[in-house]
Amino acid sequence: MNVLLVEDDFDLAETVIDYLSIESISCDYASNGVAGLNLLEEKSYDVVLLDLNLPRLDGLSLCRELRSKGNDTPVLMLTALGRLDDKVEGFDAGTDDYLVKPFELRELVVRIYALARRRSGQVQLLTYADLEMNLKEDTVSRAGQAIRLSPTARKILETLLRAAPETVSKQKLIDSVWGDDPPDSNSLKVHMHHLRKAVDESFDCPLIHTIPGRGFSIKEGDQK
Repeated sequence: MNVLLVEDDFDLAETVIDYLSIESISCDYASNGVAGLNLLEEKSYDVVLLDLNLPRLDGLSLCRELRSKGNDTPVLMLTALGRLDDKVEGFDAGTDDYLVKPFELRELVVRIYALARRRSGQVQLLTYADLEMNLKEDTVSRAGQAIRLSPTARKILETLLRAAPETVSKQKLIDSVWGDDPPDSNSLKVHMHHLRKAVDESFDCPLIHTIPGRGFSIKEGDQK
């Protein structure tokens, strides 16, 4: 596992990095918000550990910038501010979880593993290639052209975009879209047909692909 720690308290950072190494968690480090944002643009991480009060770019602004770019890396905010209003402001900025200083290092590790099992649900703009899904505005477009989808097709597309370009199994799609009320055997097939038609029919390069024996994925491929 690889995490990024953005923290201007060098003593705390050193303690956290040493403890995470014992837990076999690799940790990159940035001492200010701008350096942290640069690392996030260069590399992928399982979790970001983000201090609230940072020089050059504060934690809330960094988190907002991260989410505005469609980055769904889970963010654990580390802060001495434990008031409800501070937490609400953090969640509004795109934080996934909070840990108030001082904290137990064992709890930090537990939170990291819990967040690493999922991508952040805070992201409001999902993109891949020229396909864009704006969850806040409830719009879908490709190359600037608006795409109209049914609510079910939207859920399927959101699941695929959050994983792109990785493959999503048929069962995971069913679980994500229908939960404990699975549809009849042909429903997913029908919805996938309509989704492909809406997303790919007017374009030379299809983005929605069937991966035989594995599931479906959104990725760039050969022209039709």
